[in-house]
Amino acid sequence: MITRPNDTDTALTARLNRIEGQVRGIKGMIERGEYCDDVLTQIASVKSAIDGVAKILLESHVKTCIAPKLAQGDDAAIGELIKSIGRMTK
Repeated sequence: MITRPNDTDTALTARLNRIEGQVRGIKGMIERGEYCDDVLTQIASVKSAIDGVAKILLESHVKTCIAPKLAQGDDAAIGELIKSIGRMTK
C-alpha cells in the first residue's frame, strides 16, 4: 500500500465533504421542485469539484507511486499512468 502525504489526504477529505454537502443540497432542490436550470448549475458545480479531486489525486499518484516505480526501472508504470488518465478523461 502506498501512503499519500497527510496534507493531500486532508485536502481530499475536505473537498469531498464539501461535495457531499453540495449533493445533499441538489437532492433538496429536487425535492422542493426548484427550477431545473438552477439544479443543473449545481450539478455542473459538483462535476467540476469532483474533477478537482481527481486532479489532486492524480498528481499525488504520479509523485508517490509512478515516479518511484520509474526510478526503479519499472516501465510498466507508464502504462498504469496512461490508464489512470484515460479513466479520468472518459
